[in-house]
Amino acid sequence: MTVGVAEGVGALTLQLGGLTIDPPVVLAPMAGVTNRAYRQLCREQGAPLAVCEMVTSRGITERIPRTFEYLSFAADELRSVQIYGVDPRVMAEATRILCAEFGVQHVDLNFGCPVPKVTRRGGGGALPWKRDRLAAILAATVRAAEPFGVPVTMKTRLGIDADHLTYRESGRIAEDSGCAAVTLHARTVLQAYGGRADWTAIATLVDELAIPVLGNGDIWEVDDARRMVETTGCAGVEIGRGCLGRPWLFRDLRALAVPGGAAVPSYLPDLGEVSQMVHRHAELQAELFGEKHGLTDLRKHMGWYFKGFPVGGELRRGLAMVSSLAELDALLVQLDPDAPFPASEVGIPRGRQGTPREKVVLPYGWLDSRVLGSADISAAETDASGG
Repeated sequence: MTVGVAEGVGALTLQLGGLTIDPPVVLAPMAGVTNRAYRQLCREQGAPLAVCEMVTSRGITERIPRTFEYLSFAADELRSVQIYGVDPRVMAEATRILCAEFGVQHVDLNFGCPVPKVTRRGGGGALPWKRDRLAAILAATVRAAEPFGVPVTMKTRLGIDADHLTYRESGRIAEDSGCAAVTLHARTVLQAYGGRADWTAIATLVDELAIPVLGNGDIWEVDDARRMVETTGCAGVEIGRGCLGRPWLFRDLRALAVPGGAAVPSYLPDLGEVSQMVHRHAELQAELFGEKHGLTDLRKHMGWYFKGFPVGGELRRGLAMVSSLAELDALLVQLDPDAPFPASEVGIPRGRQGTPREKVVLPYGWLDSRVLGSADISAAETDASGG
């Protein structure tokens, strides 16, 4: 649970329990994106820790087949899973199952989800407002993982909104509960994925905690990551939307500089190299899901991969409807391999954006007290995305 500098290479390293994360870069769990295929693609580009899509703790404990389908790992993969839940006993049992039956080596807990169907029942980013429930979940999960030597981390947001911030207290609760690290997405639940991330809050949490703090939010290029580490002192970075259609970002991040070091230029592949990446992604998808299902699932990535490139409308439509490897290859060969990466896309937000919400949907009277007491909000799990 310490942060150090690797001698001779000038790169930050991160220790989570018995795990060494070098460089201190994490692929964030993203629903519908970070399946085994995409995680492997990012690992091939240099991601040392890639987190599985979020799954619900109740889905694990009730052994729902669809939930278990998400828990697919490559033989050489560091097995990392993010789980969601609101019941300490269920979260602890889910953690035990993950460690004992699936060989999971790292468990991350989601307390940052801004989706209304989750927050309206007191889950996700709404839960840290109830500090007693947060403490109970964290303590129970850490105890369940301890016999297996598995580190537990927490991901959270700044708070519900600017008037109801929770990140500082939540960080202290995580530290007191034995968590190995905290990842802070420096936006409120109200902001969702809009607006700007407040990196000053990351620096504040770094100053207040002895355990590592990882920063998340508005990292689109390698130099963004360098600046975040330099300006906040965070122990590492978590990459979400920034790598959508750009898994080679992790190649850049292998050279993440020590604070104060020189800026690292982003790698800008030409269209031919991007096409090769898409083909590799397609192969991994077909291996995981079968060719038809795998290529169908790949369609959502096409807009991210080819954004800004000179790809005609007809070709774009074809790529968005691809259903076989042969069909994909026939389309990719029509692209100009020498077309340079569009400079207009450098440093531009990717994936979900939108504007901040007008309000956060919460249970009736949720903000009246900072404690939940014995109230039961376990139904909040049943509607969470990701299994």
